[in-house]
Amino acid sequence: MVKGLSQPWGMAQVSDKHLLITQKAGSLVLFDMDSGVKTLVGGAPKVAVIGQGGLLDVAVPSDYKLGDSDLGWIYFTYAAPVNNDMGATALGRAKLNDSLTALQNWQTLLVTKSASEEGRHFGSRIAFIGDYVFFGVGDRGNRANGQDLTTHAGSIIRLHRDGRVPADNPFVGRGALPEIWSYGHRNPQGLAVRKGQLWESEHGPRGGDELNRIEKGGNYGWAEVSLGKEYWGPLSVGEESKPGMIDAKKVYIPSIAPGSLLTVKQNRYDWQGDFLLGALKLQHLNRVVMRGESVTNEQRYFEEENQRLRALLEDSKGRIWIATDSGELWQLQ
Repeated sequence: MVKGLSQPWGMAQVSDKHLLITQKAGSLVLFDMDSGVKTLVGGAPKVAVIGQGGLLDVAVPSDYKLGDSDLGWIYFTYAAPVNNDMGATALGRAKLNDSLTALQNWQTLLVTKSASEEGRHFGSRIAFIGDYVFFGVGDRGNRANGQDLTTHAGSIIRLHRDGRVPADNPFVGRGALPEIWSYGHRNPQGLAVRKGQLWESEHGPRGGDELNRIEKGGNYGWAEVSLGKEYWGPLSVGEESKPGMIDAKKVYIPSIAPGSLLTVKQNRYDWQGDFLLGALKLQHLNRVVMRGESVTNEQRYFEEENQRLRALLEDSKGRIWIATDSGELWQLQ
């Protein structure tokens, strides 16, 4: 549909005909799905472009209404600058102005306790359930963070949409960071809701990418549990399973490097209820066929295109859109 985007990372539908697209270096693009015209949008937050960090995801809840004083909020994750030489995954929100040319009323909701000079494993996709917003934070390249509840690194965060901490979060008042919903994650770059239940995809090390159904207070094992291998040799990173830690619903060996996760809600392609993942390393669209909460099959598309598929979106007409790291935007017919 268009070429020339600069490392597109996230997409959200913000009107009947417009997509808002984040570009990793810190800029925003408004894409007209009817005309194919793309224009720059001002007002993006200042970001730390460090390795995998920059301007990351953009998302709107299901009741989003452009221009509405209460329901017009657009949510962003990004690497926020910390002390000039570090970055931390952050969540913010803003609204589009009437001319759709700039963000306004910016609010920083949370700069997570995950600051590091490392450029690895920021996460971070966004999802909504009711009044709650969820987003993932990677372990920032420090494996011990996965089991440490005094850091946000390696966790999925749950907040009210206005940034308040919900009183029923699992670790409130327990000597841990109260924003944490689940932990033991390596690098969650996919987050989606299916039948009211939160699901997540994350990058393993060398092998061991995971698709997880996220439970309140759940420990997903990293780095004590992993089916991946060390980068430097054929040795397991962790055990295959441990009591008190939740096993993945699906594991990819070898790694596909899932950069996104989408629940298909409409039936334009006869995929309703299935998951789509954009694969970065193995460069394809990954369809996970679901029956109930069980994975029954997997299909791979567009391997011949040799493209890293970064962001996925299903629009209000049920069309699937795909953004690639090379700057192309595709629409499935």
